[in-house]
Amino acid sequence: MKKILVTGALGQIGSELTGRLREIYGAENVIGTDIRKVDGVEDEGPFEAVDVTDGEQLWNVAKKYEADTMMHLAALLSAKAEAFPRIAWDINMGGLINALETAKELNMKFFTPSSIGAFGPTTPKDGTPQNTLQRPTTMYGVNKVAGELLCDYYHHRFGVDTRGVRFPGLISHVAPPGGGTTDYAVEIYYEAVKKKEYTSYIAKGTYMDMMYMPDALDAIIQLMEADTERLIHRNAFNISAMSAEPEDFAKAIQKHIPEFKLAYKVDPIRQNIAESWPNSLDSTAATKEWGFKAKYDIDRMTADMLGKISQKASAAGK
Repeated sequence: MKKILVTGALGQIGSELTGRLREIYGAENVIGTDIRKVDGVEDEGPFEAVDVTDGEQLWNVAKKYEADTMMHLAALLSAKAEAFPRIAWDINMGGLINALETAKELNMKFFTPSSIGAFGPTTPKDGTPQNTLQRPTTMYGVNKVAGELLCDYYHHRFGVDTRGVRFPGLISHVAPPGGGTTDYAVEIYYEAVKKKEYTSYIAKGTYMDMMYMPDALDAIIQLMEADTERLIHRNAFNISAMSAEPEDFAKAIQKHIPEFKLAYKVDPIRQNIAESWPNSLDSTAATKEWGFKAKYDIDRMTADMLGKISQKASAAGK
């Protein structure tokens, strides 16, 4: 990877991945793109406003910078996709095929993430295998399954070097929640620092796979740098760091903030989505094929999250 174009660079993953890539490959070699610009974004490196549903615009920017790699992150997340299914299809699938066409025509290495949302209620819940039944019941899940197959197609049909992972819920102290079902696992830390209490929209006992953002960024870079000859699955590697329910986060937080209290007010839409997803994933294939291994468990992540959020609150005078 010499010149990397990132779509969705202002989103949950992109806002952190773009910075990490610039640290490794040089700021001038990583081009951030998003549908909008924000003040100061061009101070950190090249940035272009790009609507991924406009294939010509995306191609022109990739060609302008002579990018050889694309990290395609632009997407509508699970809860928002369920609220606006047609818009989700246009962005998630229309944007993806435009990105794949650009990668094909410009001979670019290509990454896009899938998700635990690609699974459905008939998928095995515990230790979900790498290859298993996928019948999601959400628009987001339908998009992700179709996206996995589309990336496989572009690899086998056109030789595009496509790669991807199935992300669990991602937890970060940098980017705000972006409309995902697992966002409670980010919000709970902010509310713990601010109010010493949190009301979860996900019910007690609802397990989902989670991962701290530093592990997610490492996984992307490690997969993209992996020897192509070792990759069997390529586009949809299961990866995970922890399987947790709301009470697990509360207990981890209470080790640092003993007075923290957790309550519940369940959101039926997001709860239904959560219940359709696996409790835990088997990431053996990712470990064998490119050496994936998460560094953060729930306790180490909690200590870091609370510390970083507290620092930000202090700096803001709150």
